[in-house]
Amino acid sequence: MKNMINSKSVMRIMLVAVMSLGFAINNFGQDMPKVFVMEIKAEIDPRMNRYVELALKEATEQEADYVVIEMDTYGGAVTDANDIVTALLNYEKPVYVFIDKDAASAGALISIACDSIYMSTGSSIGAATVVTQEGVAAPDKYQSYMRSTMRSTAEATGRDPKIAEAMVDERIELEGITEEGKVLTFSTSEAIKHGFCEAEVKNIDEIMLRSDVPAFEIYRYELASSEKIIAIFLNPFVSGILILVIMGGIYFELQTPGVGFPIMAALIALVLYFVPYYLNGLAENWEILAFFIGIVLIALEVFVIPGFGLAGISGIILTFGALVFSMLNNDMFDFTFVGSGDLFIAAMTAMAGVMGGMALLFVGGVRLTNTKAFKRIALEDTQDSAIGYSANARSISLIGKRGAAHTILRPSGKVLIDGEIYDATTRGNHIEKGEQIEVINDESNTIKVKRVES
Repeated sequence: MKNMINSKSVMRIMLVAVMSLGFAINNFGQDMPKVFVMEIKAEIDPRMNRYVELALKEATEQEADYVVIEMDTYGGAVTDANDIVTALLNYEKPVYVFIDKDAASAGALISIACDSIYMSTGSSIGAATVVTQEGVAAPDKYQSYMRSTMRSTAEATGRDPKIAEAMVDERIELEGITEEGKVLTFSTSEAIKHGFCEAEVKNIDEIMLRSDVPAFEIYRYELASSEKIIAIFLNPFVSGILILVIMGGIYFELQTPGVGFPIMAALIALVLYFVPYYLNGLAENWEILAFFIGIVLIALEVFVIPGFGLAGISGIILTFGALVFSMLNNDMFDFTFVGSGDLFIAAMTAMAGVMGGMALLFVGGVRLTNTKAFKRIALEDTQDSAIGYSANARSISLIGKRGAAHTILRPSGKVLIDGEIYDATTRGNHIEKGEQIEVINDESNTIKVKRVES
């Protein structure tokens, strides 16, 4: 018996050697087939979606003959999984998946989209019920969408659509396969038996040998350096620092207009904040637009509209909300698949950036103005009226003249005096529109007024 086993082993080795030799002779002087290997070994989310997109693009540029996906995931976002499925179904070259432990939920869907499925010992595929971040079943509209996607994907790759649907819907009963009340999950042997796995293998070499490709060149995909740098800016801590620079730069530029470098630093931080989230499918166009609308509303409140009211509050809400939402994989305010922990981290990151920016301004603002670098670019001379400087273009003094508040003064606004409208400010008190006022100082373009007590 032992000799027979040894003989079989020798025969198998000889067969592989002959096939390899024959392949080498037939392809002498030609390039070996190129096998492009990529990994799906993390949550299916916008980042993984972009990873697969870039990987398939690279496989095309490398003129790969085969694409092999090494799979080990518990799933993730259905929308991103559907994007990946579409890309795989439309890919022209053969795509194989090697499940090296788990292909659950969205991972099962992606596996079914591949031309061939291979599994290692002890692996599983299935359990595609859509769940929220808290681990509970999502509403039926998501389950219905997943069932439909699983059916159509199985049909596209020649697999039983009813079995694929049973991986989502526990109500489906298939005789000899699954009973009602249990979501279908296949082991390796079960998947082979029912056509959801070609064979049990140990590695890529065995996969290619079964495809009559005993000799080949492997190309393992790795993200480019630029993509790795982009990934750094997705870190919540780095995002908080960028928000700090954005807010601090904008505020400092408003306080000292014309300096230049604060607004430049804010713009650079703004690009470094939004671009990585946008490229990874997190920041949507409407979120970026909401941020800029918020900034415009705040600017209007500061420079155009007197006091601080609806425009300023709306601007703050839009700006802060855009910074938070751009970090989350929400679908137009649908947070079904956004975990409470993710929402908390995003909100705290944005809040820390804003509060840090304010603290930096209060603590470091004075020190900055005293530095030699700041003094080289700032105008420090006092344009005193005693030496001839004057900002008053009026030939007639307005001091003592009376009029009425043309707008609400909180404390800035406009007043009407002798039929003329002037920019005005109070000493800090609030004056309603229409109340009588008296000019107490007119040395600048903005006159200072007080309420006339009746």
